Amino acid sequence: MKAFFKNKKILITGHTGFKGSWLSTWLLMLEADVHGFSKNVSSSNSMYNKVGLENEINSNFGDILDLNALTQVVNLVKPDIIFHLAAQPIVSIGYADPVSTFNTNIIGTVNILEALRKLDNSCVLVNITSDKCYSNKEWVWGYRENDDLGGADPYSASKSGAEIIFNSYFRSYFSLNDSKKVASARAGNVIGGGDWGINRLIPDCIRSWDTKNEIKIKNPLSVRPWQHVLDAIYGYLLLAQNLSIEKANNGEAFNFGQTASESVNVNCLVDLLAKEYHKRGSEAQYIIENEQNFVEFQRLNLNCDKAYSQLGWRPRIDINKAIYLTAEWYIQNKQDNTKLLTLTQKQILDFQNQISN
Repeated sequence: MKAFFKNKKILITGHTGFKGSWLSTWLLMLEADVHGFSKNVSSSNSMYNKVGLENEINSNFGDILDLNALTQVVNLVKPDIIFHLAAQPIVSIGYADPVSTFNTNIIGTVNILEALRKLDNSCVLVNITSDKCYSNKEWVWGYRENDDLGGADPYSASKSGAEIIFNSYFRSYFSLNDSKKVASARAGNVIGGGDWGINRLIPDCIRSWDTKNEIKIKNPLSVRPWQHVLDAIYGYLLLAQNLSIEKANNGEAFNFGQTASESVNVNCLVDLLAKEYHKRGSEAQYIIENEQNFVEFQRLNLNCDKAYSQLGWRPRIDINKAIYLTAEWYIQNKQDNTKLLTLTQKQILDFQNQISN
């Protein structure tokens, strides 16, 4: 993988976020030339700051809704590969502010695709969306890439809308243009160190436990394809590499998620995390609360056979290991956050060794 990404010009939208920071760190380790486009970093507690990425990446700060600013950056960088991660990623914020959610996730996707369309050099784009783009029918089996799109809540609808826009741009502009190749990546729920999103399960647990407070858990029986962030990022990297070398998957969508046997409910996930905290001598208390502020579906699984067969991707980190790595990162942050870059790089190196064996 290093042989491919070394010296490649990479532009990441949303590079200051949770997944963007992990992707940036990994690409820097692969000796890529990494550039970013994001809003200003919202918190000094962000992973982007804590692992020192501000000193390593050519960052451009702006709004994904500002087409002119985004186009200028794309034309300046002239990237070989774009990873589009800039988004409003929180379901509850979608309910609270649907207009901003639709604008960021749909018009933001329009803008990066339009900037790509006007770019005068060859380029690959990996468009990151979500498993929430599917019309959820509470199936026990996993959704495939050709299943119906939908969205009962604003966040989910914004992600299915982004997929429709993506497909429209591909069919209208990129399907017959060998110099522009695009694909969509639909990841399941991603966990790992460095996520500080509000109203997200693990970050909410960490914030409560680090301040010795009890966390109230809602929707305890909801099942999700939880996967460690490195499994998801590995899928994005493989997809970008595949698109750059071949054109068979141009315009295609790919699911990246945990296997059904490793998909667990919210209660199980929190229990595993609490036990990992207890092993390390930290308090971790939680209670189940039946009150819900908004409706969420109980079950969501993904079928990832397409990624298995066409990209050679499969999840390498089981749920127990994912929780171990996640707890390790947050506890290191609490004990001595000056060592977070070293730990992050170690987790990436260990993962690289695992996939090479």
